[in-house]
Amino acid sequence: MGTSRRIQVGIVGCGPAGLLLSQLLHVNGIESVILERRDRAYVEGRIRAGVLEQGTVDLLRAAGVAGRLEREGLIHGGIEIAGAGERIRIPLTDLTGGKVVTIYGQTEVTKDLIAARLAACGEIVFEAEDVQPLDYDTDRPRLTYRKNGETVELACDFIAGCDGFHGVCRASLPEGAIQTLERVYPFGWLGVLAKAPPASDELIYAHHENGFALFSMRSATISRNYLQCRPDEDLTEWPDARVWDELRLRVGDSDGSLVNEGEVLEKSVVPMRSFVAEPLRHGRLFLAGDAAHIVPPTGAKGLNLAASDIHYLHRALIAHYKHGDDSGLDSYSQTALARIWKAERFSWWMTSLLHTFPDTRAFENRMQLAEIEYLLASKAAQTSLAENYVGLPF
Repeated sequence: MGTSRRIQVGIVGCGPAGLLLSQLLHVNGIESVILERRDRAYVEGRIRAGVLEQGTVDLLRAAGVAGRLEREGLIHGGIEIAGAGERIRIPLTDLTGGKVVTIYGQTEVTKDLIAARLAACGEIVFEAEDVQPLDYDTDRPRLTYRKNGETVELACDFIAGCDGFHGVCRASLPEGAIQTLERVYPFGWLGVLAKAPPASDELIYAHHENGFALFSMRSATISRNYLQCRPDEDLTEWPDARVWDELRLRVGDSDGSLVNEGEVLEKSVVPMRSFVAEPLRHGRLFLAGDAAHIVPPTGAKGLNLAASDIHYLHRALIAHYKHGDDSGLDSYSQTALARIWKAERFSWWMTSLLHTFPDTRAFENRMQLAEIEYLLASKAAQTSLAENYVGLPF
């Protein structure tokens, strides 16, 4: 026997997009329920990106969940680019009129948002089985799911599909309702989390003939580094010693004074793809976050794009409930996609600039080198990179 109840907004997915939407709606007096197929430990344990644009930080402040971020986040006013035998600093703050990025792991953002929702008696249904969005092309959409052997129905005003690339919401849409555009890259990233001080106080992006490398961090004592690798890389072929040797080689650390070794806490391979679904609305179902788009992590845009989607969507829902104004809902897809495509372009450009591509000819290799040399020497090129890296306005 099942139960049925009513809620204003049904949210599928307990990642940062769904959690942030639920928290911002709560702050504005709008009820929501989050359905998540995984358990809480799994959701809070996922290792993801950690570079937050200023707009994302401001949105977390507006949601009332930025306390720990402001205590523990690392403020960065620049990044380094290594290539063509040089390594230079791009002064983000100087080139963008004072803007910065904040290093704070997505895992921590997720923990903070879950804690805030539960503290406010917000409802998150973990381990919700067989979630199904229904009747979203009518004015009476529904979500059904099973929990502890019982079928539950949520009658909603709107459904927010924040359930990721492999989620049910986008997959449930009728054939032809949306167009998907995708590029899958012929490489991945080998990610290494280590108990070791980071190589630099700021991120280093490195181009090398062996492949790209990124030197990042989670804190002053935990480094998060990446190496370009095959998308089907066998991790057994990457013992710790090989990882450290390759990191030093790709950044030009010939004397071992830059890269710090330490206990390796986690290794994984991150696939690389660009993906956009459009439009982002079908009836009363709205897509946001990874359900709507994927970017290669080179430009540090994944979590930040999810936040910008939620910026537009939560404001549109507030206008609907408080003022009877549906213009924001009607324009959500177009408005969000305009920013999404600019971020997709930047992530594609950074990926193309810094990675080695199999089977490229000598001409393409020289063009890539010329592009890197131009970036290293041109303030105009560095300003363009900085403007995009800190985040375009919402």
